[in-house]
Amino acid sequence: MGFPVSYYCPHCGAVVELERDGYLADKSVTPYPLEGWAYADPTDDFEDTEGVRFVCGEGEREGEGEGESDSPLSWTGDVVDADDVERPGLASPCGREFYLSFVRYEDGREVEAVPERDYVVIGGRGPSGPAGPGGPNAGPRGPGGF
Repeated sequence: MGFPVSYYCPHCGAVVELERDGYLADKSVTPYPLEGWAYADPTDDFEDTEGVRFVCGEGEREGEGEGESDSPLSWTGDVVDADDVERPGLASPCGREFYLSFVRYEDGREVEAVPERDYVVIGGRGPSGPAGPGGPNAGPRGPGGF
């Protein structure tokens, strides 16, 4: 028997409830997938995976439809403060992906979460040395020629 657990989108703060079993241990909710984790959609059988991939606002909204729903997912309409530093104040729901990662074990030890690598080139090809007047050999010499 499952019960609803609430999560919020780290981009815009929209709150979602996911019906799930209590034995699953949450590791984190992040705006990016963790390297090495496999994610399922919330409407799939996610209990045997390593996490759930949400799309903010996608799926059933609370109060939609008549009677009981088979969907384990429900957007509550609530909004909390989000952590998005790229686009603060983003409209809710934002339609962006975010990820719930469960605790994972390999050889009896908990696997540490590593975010996917994002390589950035800063400044391109820059100067190969100091840009001062004449470089390191310029200026008066001290005792012994130093």
